[in-house]
Amino acid sequence: MYPRLFTTPDFDLLWHHGPLTLHTYGVLLAIAFLAGLWIAGRQARREGLDATRVTDLGVYVLIAGLVGAKLMLVLVEWPMYRANPSEFLSIFQSGGVFYGGLLGALPVAWWYVKRHKLEGWRTADVLAPGVAIGQAIGRLGCFAAGCCHGRPADVPWAVRYTDLYAARTVGTPMDTPVHPTQLYESILTTLILLFLLWLAPRKRFPGQVALSYFGLYAVARFGLEFYRGDLARGFFFGGLLSTSQVIAIAMLLGVAAIWPYLVKKHVLATSPSSR
Repeated sequence: MYPRLFTTPDFDLLWHHGPLTLHTYGVLLAIAFLAGLWIAGRQARREGLDATRVTDLGVYVLIAGLVGAKLMLVLVEWPMYRANPSEFLSIFQSGGVFYGGLLGALPVAWWYVKRHKLEGWRTADVLAPGVAIGQAIGRLGCFAAGCCHGRPADVPWAVRYTDLYAARTVGTPMDTPVHPTQLYESILTTLILLFLLWLAPRKRFPGQVALSYFGLYAVARFGLEFYRGDLARGFFFGGLLSTSQVIAIAMLLGVAAIWPYLVKKHVLATSPSSR
């Protein structure tokens, strides 16, 4: 695809010598961040929360998520990075592992909510659609960069990567028809976004929107993993399940455990006897 928007001629600065490259992934990631913050602020105002606090939280979460995604990428592909230390630079040109971003963002979100005395589940509800739109746009960046690609396919919509830069930086297979799994995920997360926006004003209890996001994304990601072709991303049970699928199962179990708890808590809080 188009991993680079443009590359400048060589020039000298105090901190740089040579050309500068503007990567498509970086531009789309920035757009994804801005869109996610805009959606979160909009949902916060609709929910009656402090939009400034929620937007600030979104910035912290996005930074922590980006760091977590890169760290998880290094973790699951550690044998490759250990054998090829120069490949560490490639993490700045690929998307990372989303679940790593999620695991990095959750403790930061918990800390911020506690520190500023925000309502945790209501805040999670307004952030969830922002995460979904960020994923939908961010995966377009992955598609342009050639990372997170699919396995070989003979479907009519299979794509072929021909850019040598993508092959050199993120290991994209050249001239091989593959599933456009980045587009699959972009479409699925867009559908999840639309459902969350529909659900938000109709939710029955605080946390329903956030839990719906976690559950729907876990199901979508579990299925998508069967079409992914970037094999060096961590596997369990002799290659039966990928790291992301194991995390998806754990996430679904967590949603199944927390959902009835929040329903019961809401019922008790709104029952006449509790007033």
